[in-house]
Amino acid sequence: MTGFQDMPLSTFAEALASGAPTPGGGCAAALSGAMAASLAAMVARTTAASEKFAGRADEMNRVVDEADALRSELLGLVDADAAAFAQVMAAFRLPKETPQEQAARSEAIQAGYKAAVEPPLRLCTQSVRVLELALQVAEEGNPNAVSDAGVAALLAAAALDGGALNVEINLGSIRDEAFRTTRGARARAAQAEGRALRDQALTAVRAKLG
Repeated sequence: MTGFQDMPLSTFAEALASGAPTPGGGCAAALSGAMAASLAAMVARTTAASEKFAGRADEMNRVVDEADALRSELLGLVDADAAAFAQVMAAFRLPKETPQEQAARSEAIQAGYKAAVEPPLRLCTQSVRVLELALQVAEEGNPNAVSDAGVAALLAAAALDGGALNVEINLGSIRDEAFRTTRGARARAAQAEGRALRDQALTAVRAKLG
């Protein structure tokens, strides 16, 4: 089966607009993060290729390598988020006629929700790294592409906040208090760091735009 990340953009948008539960907000957030990484890579490539910025070429090429790797991982999270949701739904469809079946179903549902936390939580942490790269290219990249660096920061921030929302909604169904506490704290810490990076990146962008 073709994954969502392999769909043409128009087909993915149609699927997103359909009444099907997946792809949903978590998938869209992961795609936003992948696009942010793509833009950071583009600004870095533009800078590395310019004779005017030859002294920054090595550093920009390192940005390219990391941004390309992040794009690949974030695209993978599009399908990982959908697969995690499918695991939850499969657990809800388990039989519940006997006490043993009810216990097994309840355990499977809890395991599903825990699994569903992981892709958006990973999205949060990786979006922070994309924001760091967006800030770097906003400050050091070719000024002719500075607006692209700004869009990268905005998309990465949206991916981060979208991931955090999906962490939160799944944590609300989990009974394991320690799990809820640790994962919730990680998502909130990523959001705080990400918002500061977004603001720094946009300040750098606006300074270059005049």
